[in-house]
Amino acid sequence: MNGLFSLVVTFIAVAILHWSGVFSIRELYDEFGALISVMTIFVFIFSIYLYWYGKQHGQARHLSGKFIHDFWMGTGHNPRVPPGRDGLDLKIFCEARPGLILWVLLNTSFAYVQYEKYGFVSTSMILVWLFQMFYIVDYFWNEEAILTTMDIKHENFGYMLAFGDLVWVPMTYSLQAHYLIDHVHSLPWWGAVLIVGINMLGLYIFRAVNLQKHKFRKDPEHAKIWGKKVEYLQTEQGGKLLLSGFWGWSRHFNYVGDILMALSWSLPCLFESILPYFYPIYFAILLIHRERRDHNFCSKKYGADWTRYCEKVPYRIIPGIY
Repeated sequence: MNGLFSLVVTFIAVAILHWSGVFSIRELYDEFGALISVMTIFVFIFSIYLYWYGKQHGQARHLSGKFIHDFWMGTGHNPRVPPGRDGLDLKIFCEARPGLILWVLLNTSFAYVQYEKYGFVSTSMILVWLFQMFYIVDYFWNEEAILTTMDIKHENFGYMLAFGDLVWVPMTYSLQAHYLIDHVHSLPWWGAVLIVGINMLGLYIFRAVNLQKHKFRKDPEHAKIWGKKVEYLQTEQGGKLLLSGFWGWSRHFNYVGDILMALSWSLPCLFESILPYFYPIYFAILLIHRERRDHNFCSKKYGADWTRYCEKVPYRIIPGIY
């Protein structure tokens, strides 16, 4: 759990290399297409290794018996290098390190290129950089919370997660900053304030909801939410389903925070093109699909208890709407 330290050290190292002339931060912009190609090829090779690892080391679980499905979803849950309890957990490392740090380095490169071209960095570029950097810093500050996420707890580690972590996240989440290099415009102060407000609200919801779940899972019997002892539904399977706080409003209220943040990252680009809005559109579809997958998984796992839980918390994401 040293993500914040890793982020700081990486930025210090890149700054030293840049100002010494050994490596220019601009190269990330110049080689952006090549980086996408090389990283995509690497993920294919890496995923072959992950498929072999799961089969070789007896980690295979939730398999369909169909190669394409199992290659996509993975055959190993927590592959480690070297194998064993003391090895580096590849899934946690890829989830929390290379892609996230590269994402903000790419944003920095794009802001630097805009400065080279125009002699200044636009307000919109600054907002996008700050929003996304703050998201990454907050993620690493609360890094322990990823241990209770669906990806870490339930998903195998295969092509889907590897490509998402190492290619999709840094190369598409930086799209707004890339767009803003040559789309320079004046953002009114009230617009900037409104966008900051949307971002802060989204970040608060995202973090507060996830921390409530994390606090509950660490100590379900003594945890308190909003000053009250938590309420939960005890399942026959042995698990406990949280009913207090935001988790009583909807089954995935944290996704509301995700969507608000995604929207705030695109709004500084204004409305000349739909391209900067690719991320919030894609992300909303992803979250709805993910909620459906989670629902099906929990329905199979908890059976009648899940039906009872859904009766107590009827809304999936947005209370009163969906």
